[in-house]
Amino acid sequence: MAGPDRFLNDYLLYLLARASHAASAEFHARLKARGVKVPVWRVVATLHGVPRGEMVGTLAAACLMPQPTMTRLLDRMESQGLIRRQREGRHMRILLTEAGQALAETLIPEARRHEAELLARHGDAAPVLKAVLRDLIAPSR
Repeated sequence: MAGPDRFLNDYLLYLLARASHAASAEFHARLKARGVKVPVWRVVATLHGVPRGEMVGTLAAACLMPQPTMTRLLDRMESQGLIRRQREGRHMRILLTEAGQALAETLIPEARRHEAELLARHGDAAPVLKAVLRDLIAPSR
């Protein structure tokens, strides 16, 4: 970015957003090459290893999308056989189907390789970086 005194060059929220975008770009390109949309990846990654599934609102928050958008995505994923809905009172629990589980199990190792490549550039700083990010994500005290 032009000019060392430029506000954005030292603004944490901008740096976090740019870092996320830059770090995700290559993996998102890999997903696109496989015909998997990023929101679908986020859902299967979030539900993987969660045998009881998640409620729609919780899933939407974890996947960084508004609940109405999540509901439309889940409609498409259900029609593709990747998820199933299970009613619990007034709420809907979302679970992966076998096909959704298989997709997650194909993509997660690739995501882990991508993460390892990114973190390898930062050596011993990786655990500290993750700890700081988890702290930033945690609700305010």
